[in-house]
Amino acid sequence: MDQFGADAVRLYEMFMGPLEAVKPWSTRGVEGVTRFLERVWRLMVNEEGRLSSAVMDTVPPLEHQRVLHQTIKKVTEDIEGLRFNTAISQMMVFTNEMTKAEQRSRALLEPFVLLLAPFAPHLAEELWEVLGHRLSVSQQLWPIFDPAMIVSDRLTIPIQVNGKLRAKLDVGADATHEQVERLARAQIAEWLQGNEPKKVIYVEKKLINFVV
Repeated sequence: MDQFGADAVRLYEMFMGPLEAVKPWSTRGVEGVTRFLERVWRLMVNEEGRLSSAVMDTVPPLEHQRVLHQTIKKVTEDIEGLRFNTAISQMMVFTNEMTKAEQRSRALLEPFVLLLAPFAPHLAEELWEVLGHRLSVSQQLWPIFDPAMIVSDRLTIPIQVNGKLRAKLDVGADATHEQVERLARAQIAEWLQGNEPKKVIYVEKKLINFVV
């Protein structure tokens, strides 16, 4: 506790694995969680301890909004199911995505701090204050995810020839069977060699397999 702080120790104990499992204690694991909390801090705070210039009052890109809502859903459901380790894993995914961004919208960061608060209350309280709020983070309403934001509008369809993966196709989520097959045929033309497949098996939104 003296070396890493209460938040890091608490987070590590929840991140070790399922509550019902027997888990070995490792100081290295505490160090890993500490690095995660440091990355969260650097998302919003500069070297002088003030709000980072990367934090903007802007409308976030759609892909970042999607990651946020996926995180809200995952953390909410995992807390209810006492799956704290996978909730933390999802918050790490969000943090990694935001770290890549040159501009970080408040509309993304503030709900994330609320999600983090039950796990790392001291850090979350500090971040909430840096973000300019006077009331405690513990007095805020829990974020709610938008189901429409969770579904991706793009799909990756594996293309198989005789059951072997030969290519992948990136299409819109609303692409029809005919569109997928036409685009897939173009991608694997070298495997078809001008021959008409004996059979085309399409599992909607999952894969397409050409039997030759």
